[in-house]
Amino acid sequence: MSAVLDPSQYDAQLAAKAARLRDLLAPFGAPEPAVFDSPREHYRLRAEFRLWREGGQRHYAMFAPGEKHKAILIDDFPIASERINELMPRLKAAWQANEDLNNRLFQVEFLTTLAGDAMVTLCYHRPLDEAWEAAAQHLASDLNVSVIGRSKGKRVVIGRDYAVEKLDIAGYTFSYRQPEGAFTQPNGAVNQKMLGWAFEAMGERQDDLLELYCGNGNFTLPLATRARQVLATEISKTSVNAALHNLDENGVGNVRLVRLSAEELTQALNEVRPFRRLEGIDLKSYDFGTVFVDPPRAGMDPDTCELTRRFERILYISCNPETLAQNIAQLHDTHRIERCALFDQFPYTHHMESGVLLVRR
Repeated sequence: MSAVLDPSQYDAQLAAKAARLRDLLAPFGAPEPAVFDSPREHYRLRAEFRLWREGGQRHYAMFAPGEKHKAILIDDFPIASERINELMPRLKAAWQANEDLNNRLFQVEFLTTLAGDAMVTLCYHRPLDEAWEAAAQHLASDLNVSVIGRSKGKRVVIGRDYAVEKLDIAGYTFSYRQPEGAFTQPNGAVNQKMLGWAFEAMGERQDDLLELYCGNGNFTLPLATRARQVLATEISKTSVNAALHNLDENGVGNVRLVRLSAEELTQALNEVRPFRRLEGIDLKSYDFGTVFVDPPRAGMDPDTCELTRRFERILYISCNPETLAQNIAQLHDTHRIERCALFDQFPYTHHMESGVLLVRR
C-alpha cells in the first residue's frame, strides 16, 4: 500500500495498527504496547523518483502498483522531508537548464537527515563524462548537497558518498554516517523514539550484549552505553564499514564488530566450525545477558531463533509483526513478553515497526 497523506485519518489509522499488534501478541500475554506516533507530514528522510518525459520535459513521477506505463507526475511530496521538498524544484530547474545534467537522466534519489545534511543521486542511461562532472560540481555547490552520478558500471562522487545524521537519545548525541545505497531508517523522528525505547528497555547492565543484524550501528551506539561490552554482527560490507566509522567517530570503545551472518554466528557459538573472521575474539570470554535482534522482514530463521533462547533477555525490533509473532511462538515456552511497543515508521500504510523485550521465565 502506498502512502496517501490524509492527516485527518492519521489517529484512526494509528489506533488500528495498535489494535492489530495487540491481537497478534495477545496469545503470549503481552502487556499494553507503548505507541510512538509519527509527524503527520514531512517525516520521510529519503525518496526515490523515476523521471517521465512529457511535453518535452522530464518530470518527477510515481506509479501505482501494476501501472508501470501510467505515470503520476508530481511537483512536491508532502510525506518527504522539508529539505527534499525544497530541493525538488531547484533540481528540476537545474536539469531543465543544463543538457549535460538532463541528457538520459532517468531516476533521482534523495537522502536527507534531521541534522540538515543532504545527498542527491542522479542515474543515467549513458556514460558520465567530464562535462557532466563539471555541471554536477556547480549543482552540488548551488544546492549545498553531495551529488552522486550513476551510470552502467560507474559511480562519480561530488562531495561525499554519505550523509551525516545526528540523533539525541537519553542525553547523548550520536553521529551517524549513512552511506549512499545502504539501508537507513526512513523516518528519523520515529527512529529517534525507537532508539530511546530500546535504550530504556535495555536498562543499565553489568554483563555483555550480543547484537545481530547491526547495520550501520543505528542501535549499537546507544545500547553500547548500557552494557559492559558488545559483540555485533553484520554481513553487508558497506554497513560494516559505516558502523566501524560510527563507532570510532563517537568514541565507542567497548564494541567488537564482525562480518558474519546471524546463521554463521550461530554456527560459531555452537562450535560447528571456526571462522577466520573471528580470529582474535574469544567468544567464551563474553558474559552475554541480552541479545538484540533487528532482522529483515522474514524474521529470524529457526536456528537463530533457537540461539536467542539461550539468553536471559531478548530485545527484538521487527519490521513485520507477523514474523515477529511467529518467532515469539517459538520462544514462548521459555520467555515472556515484558515490554512491547509500536513505532509508526510508515504512516498512512499498513506497514509498522514494533519492539518487544522478552525475559526468561
